Amino acid sequence: MSAREAILAKARRALTDVPDVEPVLDVPVVRPAPDRDHTREEIVDLFDERVADYRAVVERATVLTAADAVAGALAGRAPQAGLGPLRILVPPGFPEALVPGDVEVVHDGPDVSVSELDRCDGVLSTAAIGIAETGTIILDHGEGQGRRAATLVPDLHVCVIRTDQVVPGVAEAVAALDPARPHTWISGPSATSDIELDRVEGVHGPRTLHVLIVEA
Repeated sequence: MSAREAILAKARRALTDVPDVEPVLDVPVVRPAPDRDHTREEIVDLFDERVADYRAVVERATVLTAADAVAGALAGRAPQAGLGPLRILVPPGFPEALVPGDVEVVHDGPDVSVSELDRCDGVLSTAAIGIAETGTIILDHGEGQGRRAATLVPDLHVCVIRTDQVVPGVAEAVAALDPARPHTWISGPSATSDIELDRVEGVHGPRTLHVLIVEA
């Protein structure tokens, strides 16, 4: 008798006193449908609330105040080197007008190594979509969003998302995404827990996520 046959024989013996039960088929699973009867303002407010629930920093801005808000998100952070300006990674396509003038800009590209990314104090990016129900930000790594490593290695991620990019739920987000593109779904800063449930941040990605919601 093979090992497989021995295992199956033990399973059959264990089930000898279990009565046969006809499978129940075609029983619909009833799940509450998400409420889509919200105004645009309510959807964005929910997104703001859910993102903050993940211990991310959330800030509102307008087109006119967005540059100051980005500068404020970087203010007060000490550079890794201890001296000189912050080294901030900027992916191709990120709006130049939002990049503070008092930082050392590292233009991301395939020639920028992971060790170089690790030397950056933070990264700026835009986003593709925000999901209000889950507080999730989705990057499809298009213009202004950078490659996946760019938003995972630096300790700070400042993400700029417009209000018209926020959708109510996951279904709308999936419908709007291009399945041929890579996607990174971000729900708060990187966090994990050890066996004693002690929370540790920054192990698998940025320790700080600062989300700037810009009124479109």
